[in-house]
Amino acid sequence: MTSLSDLARDRTTLDEHEILHLQRLARVWGLLADLSGADLLLLARAVAPPGRFVVLAHVRPTTATTAYTSDPIGRSFERAHRPTVAAAFDEGRMADGQVRLAATGDAKVSVRALPVRCAGKVVAVLSRDAAGEVEAGSELEGVYRRLFDRFAVMISAGEYPFPRDEHDQYKAPRVGDGLVILDEERRVDYASPNAISAFHRLGIHRHVVGRRFEELGFDEQVVRAAYSSSLPVTAEVERGSDTTVVMRCIPLLVEGTPTGAMIGFRDISELRRRDRMLLSKDATIREIHHRVKNNLQTISSLLRIQSRRMESSEAKDALEQSVRRIGSMALVHETLAQDPTDGDGTGDEVRFLDVVRPIVRLVEEGLSSPEKPIHFRVTGDVGVVSSEVAMPLSVVITELLQNAVDHAFGRGKRSGTVQVDLVSVATGVRVVVTDDGVGLPADFDIAGEVGLGLTIVQTFVVNEMGGSIAMRRGDGSGDRPGTVVELEVPLAGASRAPTVTRI
Repeated sequence: MTSLSDLARDRTTLDEHEILHLQRLARVWGLLADLSGADLLLLARAVAPPGRFVVLAHVRPTTATTAYTSDPIGRSFERAHRPTVAAAFDEGRMADGQVRLAATGDAKVSVRALPVRCAGKVVAVLSRDAAGEVEAGSELEGVYRRLFDRFAVMISAGEYPFPRDEHDQYKAPRVGDGLVILDEERRVDYASPNAISAFHRLGIHRHVVGRRFEELGFDEQVVRAAYSSSLPVTAEVERGSDTTVVMRCIPLLVEGTPTGAMIGFRDISELRRRDRMLLSKDATIREIHHRVKNNLQTISSLLRIQSRRMESSEAKDALEQSVRRIGSMALVHETLAQDPTDGDGTGDEVRFLDVVRPIVRLVEEGLSSPEKPIHFRVTGDVGVVSSEVAMPLSVVITELLQNAVDHAFGRGKRSGTVQVDLVSVATGVRVVVTDDGVGLPADFDIAGEVGLGLTIVQTFVVNEMGGSIAMRRGDGSGDRPGTVVELEVPLAGASRAPTVTRI
């Protein structure tokens, strides 16, 4: 769908400030459609063909039947077919009339056209198109129509929409949620049945008409702020732990001065109850991850104590490798405990780069030394991954780093560089570990390897995650060709056959 701004730039002469004014109107005019019980069209004068008006935006009411079963946005009308729109634009005043639409079986549609002013200039026309006569069949409908008329005056005077975006509009009450009208003295002039129910849920059972909020035992700060600033103000009002109501006060202006206000009420008690449940669940999951991390660190400490009692260097090395494997898993739990990034309270996803960097530091601190200075680098980012991927993949990276230090730099070469590249691919995540060590033996075959490190890598990548492994000699020359290990694992929803490749 073409946006309002695109249509305005392509087919009108409106400048950016005027387009922004119309965008603000279109963001809040669902309220006006419901109050009027009619469709609203926003029309501006088209560049070509001349003498026509183009529809920039359209909104249907939720309180009445629409006059447009198809989308009118982008259509253009000749002046003769929309005389009320032409009159409102040319003369800068409201105009009433009727038109016949083919979409309504050629039935008459009642039209009220309002000039939309921006900085004192008529830049567009708001057309209220109602299928049939606009009649107030009840007291509430009569209040709605009179409210629309007050907003219409503000639009024609350039006082509505307000000169700043209403960032909290997403949680604004709807017309049917509950409506209160205040007079110039901030006294209740009218309260709808749903608004009375909202007062009752907040513990206010007194007769409200003719009284100020403060006389009802209700905090009047929101009302005072709206009247003093001549801008809408939204706040959440709580009564106890079970009742939360959104209150939105919109001042009704005449020449910049509030002559009353419209207050909408919306009961969001159930939404806040669910929010509290999610927060509680999130806190519980974080605590679980924190405890698992602590338990893993305790196991690591016990293994280190055992290692110091060992006399065999091979046994000590095996325990130290186990400590690093456990440490990589603890890092994932620590990251999940600090910042679950999925936002749904499950704590099931983690930014993988925040896991890889500490793992690399852990290996570097444990295996690099002044006698064997090995430098580690991490490049790229794959964003957020699930814990089901992060946990085994972190262990795999730890194994590959240990393997590089032990083999690439363990046969005569005492210094070098290991680089970890993280790449997002269409099917999932690619991890490339590259070193500038002695390279793979000529007869190397990963399928025939029985070492613990590569066995762990194959088990996690191929069997558990359904991924693939490729190992080859690097592009270096002489005695330092290096080694390249490339892993690719699918993320949730991706499907690929597991493979082990020797290149």
